[in-house]
Amino acid sequence: MAALENRPFVKMNGLGNEIVVLDLRDAPLAVPPEEARALARPDVLPFDQIMALYPPQSEGTRAFVRIINNDGSESGACGNGTRCIALYEAGRTGTDHMVFESVAGPLACSIAPEGITVDMGVPRFGWHDIPLAGPVMDTRAIELQAGPAESPVLRAPAVVNVGNPHAIFWVEDVEAIDLARLGPELEHHPIFPERANISLARVVSPEHIVLKVWERGVGLTRACGSAACATAVAAARLGLTGRRVTVTLPGGDLVIDWRESDDHILMTGPAEFEFDGRLTATMLGGAELPATRPGGAELPGTRPGGAELPATRPGGAELPSGAA
Repeated sequence: MAALENRPFVKMNGLGNEIVVLDLRDAPLAVPPEEARALARPDVLPFDQIMALYPPQSEGTRAFVRIINNDGSESGACGNGTRCIALYEAGRTGTDHMVFESVAGPLACSIAPEGITVDMGVPRFGWHDIPLAGPVMDTRAIELQAGPAESPVLRAPAVVNVGNPHAIFWVEDVEAIDLARLGPELEHHPIFPERANISLARVVSPEHIVLKVWERGVGLTRACGSAACATAVAAARLGLTGRRVTVTLPGGDLVIDWRESDDHILMTGPAEFEFDGRLTATMLGGAELPATRPGGAELPGTRPGGAELPATRPGGAELPSGAA
């Protein structure tokens, strides 16, 4: 029997970043990497991250969250996923303010009509904190390039750790570069011993950045909250923008505020409930795959046959107007 068989799940998204929430607080099971990979298959329940909720370890927190990428690896941060679990917890309990724990530290969340805000903590800039393979004096621009040596396509990224390692390349047009081809090479470059998220960023104005992301352990993604935070901070360090910017990703906009008083990064954006159900042996790789995403009896609570999704949080509370 698969470890996660018959466990309930909730499918959500944050700006199109596909999230599966597993509330394991009543039965704290590990998420086997092979079951995560099986679940993520295109004809099963494709996702970018699993947000697995475990019993809290500190007083005053709601849960300890572990973040599992669709390749089965673990991530230190997922801003879009954190907004999703905040909305999930709000629907379950009725509270609009909460704190989760993660391997990267506490994640304070609040829900308001303009969206869901997550305190992503303080960015780290030291080469050993990113981490990089060796000493670098200035992480605002490191020696790294992609493409032909005589005419590189990308060069001199900024690097930042916001729970995960991030490398940000400044470009004129994020769509002019084949990130699907260059992303894997750069993610696995020897300079990044823990791999890295790779971003292409265009600074439109001091208040606006356009971003495209190759996410470590995931691939091209419609949105990456920690990458948006890392990019906003990197741009501000270079004097390209102010400390509050709108970051436009393929899935939509995030507002990032690098708070001057304490250097915490506040990320505000939407999250959305899609459907819920229970995990089956078929979904987890224990039987022949169905031809399409399971529906009906396989996934009770889903929208079989394309029925309209309810515009509510799990638990029945209405979505805030900025989070739909």
